[in-house]
Amino acid sequence: MIRLQVRHRTTYRYAHPVQLDPHRFVCRPRDTHELRVLDAQLTVSPQAETRWTGDVFGNSVLWLHFSEPTSELVVESRLEVEHYPGDPEQLVLEPQATTLPLVYTESERVDLAPYLHRHYEDPENALAIWARRFVRDHGADTLATLAAINTAIRDDFQYQRRDETGTWAPSATLSARAGSCRDFALLMMEAVRSLGLAARFVSGYLYDGSQGGGSGKLLGAGETHAWLQVYLPGEGWVAYDPTNALVAGNNLIEVAVTRDPEQAVPLAGSFVGQPDDALGMTVEVTITEL
Repeated sequence: MIRLQVRHRTTYRYAHPVQLDPHRFVCRPRDTHELRVLDAQLTVSPQAETRWTGDVFGNSVLWLHFSEPTSELVVESRLEVEHYPGDPEQLVLEPQATTLPLVYTESERVDLAPYLHRHYEDPENALAIWARRFVRDHGADTLATLAAINTAIRDDFQYQRRDETGTWAPSATLSARAGSCRDFALLMMEAVRSLGLAARFVSGYLYDGSQGGGSGKLLGAGETHAWLQVYLPGEGWVAYDPTNALVAGNNLIEVAVTRDPEQAVPLAGSFVGQPDDALGMTVEVTITEL
């Protein structure tokens, strides 16, 4: 177990005062057997009326409603959590799940249908062909194949931090052999879906020991992070971070799970003003061990 404090600050600046439409903020993790939220605080400037709701995936969503024009929006979340990551060396699957193609029960397939379906075009089946070579190389062993794909993306692709919104199509990431954490997560999601596995997108935070004086050198720390989960009977949803080749939730603080990356934007909203009023956005994430 490790106890952490997470500070997530987002700032929007405008050339002239603008009227802010309602904003949607996803920042609070769900309590699970791997994560316990001890304290949660929120600061918003300008002042806003707040309302908590849940989305279709069960994520906590905070709606912010503003009344006064402003030239700056600052939203800061502070969390204190206890993290109990899984052990990637102790994953135990049900017998029918140990080799590919993995066999889901009829009931599981009904519930997992949105996560089994591939969502992006795969010109010339390039992504599926790329994924199947890992199956051949590892004798169709499920865990070995997933670990190999996870590691190959970290080792063979170039990480690129990208501030603009949106996620590259998996075929574009595969062709470029480069991308951001969300591009890599989506690439692996679609790759494992092509192998008949259920996968979903995860957004949250990455804890790197170097932030607290340790020697870690994880990519994507100090900002919001993205990875994926694969449903494996016997273990449930298992986390894979292809940006850093992490498995089973190590260093990962889960905030939201979705079917597609576009559903997991941490802070989203619009304003009434001129298009050139928007001067940009900055995001700061600091995670410290308590």
